[in-house]
Amino acid sequence: MAKSSGREMIVGIVLKHWIEFLINSNSTQSNNHNNQAIITIKQSQQSQQSQQMRIDIITLFPELLESPFQHSIMKRAKEKGILEVNLFNPREKYSIGQHKKMDDYQYGGGAGLVMLPEPLANCLDDFKAERDYDEIIFVTPDGERLNQSIANQLSLKENVIILCGHYKGIDERIREKYITREISIGDYVLSGGELAAAVIVDSIGRLLPGVLNDETSALLDSHQDNLLAPPVYTRPADFQGMKVPAVLLSGHQAKIEEWRFEQALLRTKERRPDMFEKF
Repeated sequence: MAKSSGREMIVGIVLKHWIEFLINSNSTQSNNHNNQAIITIKQSQQSQQSQQMRIDIITLFPELLESPFQHSIMKRAKEKGILEVNLFNPREKYSIGQHKKMDDYQYGGGAGLVMLPEPLANCLDDFKAERDYDEIIFVTPDGERLNQSIANQLSLKENVIILCGHYKGIDERIREKYITREISIGDYVLSGGELAAAVIVDSIGRLLPGVLNDETSALLDSHQDNLLAPPVYTRPADFQGMKVPAVLLSGHQAKIEEWRFEQALLRTKERRPDMFEKF
């Protein structure tokens, strides 16, 4: 397994502990806490080894998920040995009969096929016999809606299964016996759970220690402290007459952080009043 650099491991471990704090804290002074976390990261002198996370995705269409994990941050996470993502098609080993059947009509009539319970049960039993899983997630429109808090929680796990439904869904008995968590990525319906699984993995993977070049970036993401992120700027300082706010060029870090916090408050109030009320 590839190893992260000493700095990445230092920063990553602090990030992991800070995510645990965010999960357990409802403080209204999140900005000050984030600033303190960044200071702690920069001052940390103790090196610890990053821990690998394994995500096994069960899907009838693994081809839909090959591209998302072969580029950018997810590719980096895999190459560093920080995140292992495995795609498994249950049709290859657990389907029924010579026609490799994985679905059937639903009892009571109605449109849409339902994934059979027996192949999924056999598949999940074999997976569970190999290792202990912290979560077995089913992606479904009627699950809890994915948010940053859930991503934070899942990023602290070691072994996770994501089961992708297709057609009309999976037999309810599989949900009752095996599934520990059901997650939706929004109030709409997709053809299958594959794209939702990709979103969940990406939201988790970028939080793992050592994945980002600068882990403090994850602490300042939108939604991480129940605020939207403030505006960001890069070179040139003057683009077609539109200038970067002077405070960002001042070099006065305390004033810069104060400006960013004020802008985050303003943006959240204007664009997501529901979040602003909770903050």
